[in-house]
Amino acid sequence: MRTSLVYLALVLLAACESPSGSSAPAPAAARSVSPAAAEPAAPAARGSSGMKTVVDVALGSPDHTTLVAALKAGDLVESLDSPGGVYTIFAPTNAAFDKLPKGTVEGLLKPEKKADLRKILEHHAAVPILQIKDMHDGEMLAMADGTKVTFHVKGGKVMVDDANIMASLPAGNGIVHVVDTVLLPK
Repeated sequence: MRTSLVYLALVLLAACESPSGSSAPAPAAARSVSPAAAEPAAPAARGSSGMKTVVDVALGSPDHTTLVAALKAGDLVESLDSPGGVYTIFAPTNAAFDKLPKGTVEGLLKPEKKADLRKILEHHAAVPILQIKDMHDGEMLAMADGTKVTFHVKGGKVMVDDANIMASLPAGNGIVHVVDTVLLPK
């Protein structure tokens, strides 16, 4: 349970101010990512690295207020400052949440929908740290909710399922890829 909460906490790190300068990887045959295939890209937790954690970054981001509200509704805020993780987070912006059908976000924020909300948030988190350069066309990544996402690389752009990766930020406890669409478990 605590591990799931830590995964969800990292979703908040997505509050970035500038796009990544990372170049897209060359396409590769379809394969799944193994933990050994990705190297940790971020320094240790805030205490030793001086880097912001998910809590520090997300709460100050005007582009991720919906994500913060979702994490609060899921009772996940207290677990967000956990140091020492090696996580990949795909963090939807407010505009990404706005693409959902009208009333969806409001419905998920209700107490009786907490389990559904948590499942969706867990679908945005994975172990290990996976940088853009390590994402290959057709590659799959297991998410914290037990499902998988698929990467698509075309014309220098990288997508995870139907979401464009707009920016990437290393953090003291992982890496966050800001996405323009909410990832929904299939």
